[in-house]
Amino acid sequence: MKPGLSPRTSLPDTGPDQALLVLVMAGGPRKPLRTLLQQYGTADAVLAAGPVAWRAAGCTPAQSQALVHPEPALRERALAWLQQPHHHLLGWSDPDYPPLLRNSPRPPLALFVDGEPTLLWQPAIAIVGSRAPSAGGRDHAGDFSRALASSGLTIASGLAAGIDAAAHRAALACGGSTFAVIGTGADISYPRHHRDLQQQVAAHGAVVSEYLPGTPPRTGHFPARNRLLAALTLGTVVIEAAERSGALITARLASEAGREVFALPGSLHNPMARGCHRLIRDGATLVTRPADILEGVSNMAGELAAALQSRLHAPITGAPADSAPAPDLPDGDYHRLWDALGYDPTGMDSLIERTGLTAASLSSMLLVMELEGKVSSAHGRYTRT
Repeated sequence: MKPGLSPRTSLPDTGPDQALLVLVMAGGPRKPLRTLLQQYGTADAVLAAGPVAWRAAGCTPAQSQALVHPEPALRERALAWLQQPHHHLLGWSDPDYPPLLRNSPRPPLALFVDGEPTLLWQPAIAIVGSRAPSAGGRDHAGDFSRALASSGLTIASGLAAGIDAAAHRAALACGGSTFAVIGTGADISYPRHHRDLQQQVAAHGAVVSEYLPGTPPRTGHFPARNRLLAALTLGTVVIEAAERSGALITARLASEAGREVFALPGSLHNPMARGCHRLIRDGATLVTRPADILEGVSNMAGELAAALQSRLHAPITGAPADSAPAPDLPDGDYHRLWDALGYDPTGMDSLIERTGLTAASLSSMLLVMELEGKVSSAHGRYTRT
């Protein structure tokens, strides 16, 4: 039996995912649980530390009780979800926890990811707006998403009706990458008619939630979802929003997290443009073309590249030479990747076959090389620059 736990606790053979699930299920304030993970290193060690350590870190009595007696049905549902292919749980102490989110206000203890978790390390732009946009607003969402995705940025949104859905669909249609941050469990579709879209996003990108599988839609979850969307991206673009709008909440949270906020202006007679005009009046960057956004996020993209280099322990210096291999690449995997690349567009499947590396490793390495100007990407295919 683990030290400090009651004989009645139901934590036999606790593995990393099971232990982390118990912490997530405990609810309550997240800061004490993050403190415990930082102090003890793993969720298993936190559970083994016992009630005295939990209370010392600031856990509430209800949290301590939940850590001793987790709800079996909730845990089993979550474990069953995690056992399915391409389902992941990223915890606070996991080295792959997204760096932008880690350094944001109120980061979650863990993320449930349906799809490719390395996508959360890539430079992304959030595109948000009205659930009932005008035809022009929907067109703008599609046009900006396609242009930004073709420039190598990941398109992020909340999988809501209207602008969100248009942004996701446009990114998927042009072969770009996209992820959705949702306010339900990752196994729940909301709205229901977006079930197919959610499956497409998961299959070609990622669906992200901080909530346990099975969590239904609740009003308070969506503003909380917006803070994750804002924190996981380099900037937020608002395309049509009323004066009282969830998109404005996302924009405010983006600003609080130190991210760029962009807004498209609209007609004075369009009520869906009033929120954008308010943002511009309050200091958001007015944009009329995708290039305005690329210029606005360049500095933060560099910070993200630095974080990724640190994670991979493989810094890249200098500009690429005209002939292979690239100079000053001490890591053998980078040499293999460079040799596999040419000046003709090469898809991910070919790179996997040529290098023997995994898609996750290649995605991370390509991001570093792209941000440093050694590689360019378009429509999911990569070339030397």
